[in-house]
Amino acid sequence: MQFLWKYIDDLVGKGLEWFIVVKLLTYASASLVPLALPLAMLLSSIMTFGNFGEQYELTAMKSAGISLRRIMMPLIILTSFISIAAFYFSNNILPIANLKFGTLLYDITHQKPAIDIKDGIFYNGIDGYSIRISKKEDHGNLLKNLIIYDHTQKKGNNKVITAESGRMEITSNKDFLVLTLYDGKTYEEKKPDNNQINTLGFLRTTFKEQVFRIELTDFNLNKTDEDLFKDNYAMLNLSQLNLAIKEMENENLRKQNEFKVNFGNNFLIKRIENDSLAPKQSVVSNIPEIEKFSSKLTKSQQHNVLESAVNMARNAKSQIEAHKENRESSQKYINKHLVEWHRKFTLSFACIVLFFIGAPFGAIIRKGGLGMPLVITVILFIVFHVLSITGEKFVKEGVFAAPLGMWLASSILLPFGIYITYKASKEANIFDLSFYSEIIEKIKNRKNKV
Repeated sequence: MQFLWKYIDDLVGKGLEWFIVVKLLTYASASLVPLALPLAMLLSSIMTFGNFGEQYELTAMKSAGISLRRIMMPLIILTSFISIAAFYFSNNILPIANLKFGTLLYDITHQKPAIDIKDGIFYNGIDGYSIRISKKEDHGNLLKNLIIYDHTQKKGNNKVITAESGRMEITSNKDFLVLTLYDGKTYEEKKPDNNQINTLGFLRTTFKEQVFRIELTDFNLNKTDEDLFKDNYAMLNLSQLNLAIKEMENENLRKQNEFKVNFGNNFLIKRIENDSLAPKQSVVSNIPEIEKFSSKLTKSQQHNVLESAVNMARNAKSQIEAHKENRESSQKYINKHLVEWHRKFTLSFACIVLFFIGAPFGAIIRKGGLGMPLVITVILFIVFHVLSITGEKFVKEGVFAAPLGMWLASSILLPFGIYITYKASKEANIFDLSFYSEIIEKIKNRKNKV
């Protein structure tokens, strides 16, 4: 639904075939798997163990001497296989789906809307023509009282065609619009040539039938070469991302060294390697010599020297700021590649983490179905999603390093999953308020003893 609302303006009115829309939605669905798969793992694990607990099957298995970890072991193995499949999907299938989706969406957004001439309104969708009709009949093919402004010569409104009726048809290959006009007139103003300044002409033609063949190639869905989009970071696998990141880092290093050389040659710079007082004292000691040299100059020469120094400082500052902006922009683009690199692994690991949260949660709440499990799933997944999006944005903006930001959600929820799994195996009721009140009382007693 989010995808449809986002691109609804690009899809409506284009006259797209149904299979093109289905293909676009299929490619878009592939990009939603990294969001949907962890959610599915969380919900299914809570529902499964919630049903076990609600039907007292967990109690029966535990009474037979089977621990919760042993009960979870088959599903842990299944989750591991799902995580491996998720990594394969994220590394091999998702980049191709993103490439297909980006190319097809580009073609659709750059396709002109389907021809839809409305009664009493000038239609300017066809290049070189402005068409107005009074009424459409016979399922829109028969047109009444047409006015056509022909701008194909790009000389203004010098040619106007009127007709009492007309018929509009599109060829079977949809390459041409055939417009047949009946009982009309053509008015054309002949503008003077360069060597005939004072000669003007006006031509009026009457016709019983006139046929226009208007090319519609711009209205067809043209397939763009996928090579134009294949270098985008969302359309690369791990090896391609590694290569792209290495090339960009080498390019940044080359630009940095080049800037140092050029900047040092263009401006006089005194490099101070440390914060010792020796350079500052040497600069201070040279001030009398500078003042002595300055006193020999005239007022105008002193003004020119100061103005040159200020201009040089401003130029140096502007070059440094421009270089800084370029470096920050390049680093942000590298960060986007690093985000995609780590996303290949975080998707798989998130499935495992959310399973170790969902399974013990289901065993504790002992509620199956779509009631309580769905409520808990939504709450937990919102926490997971907010942490993931926050970490990703911090990485792209350069606030966090890529490993810290992309693994933020998993690193926070993994200890929680281990803790809740331990509590579920010990059959501790973490939703019982008395459990927490006992802990608080123990803390108070220990504090009083101290």
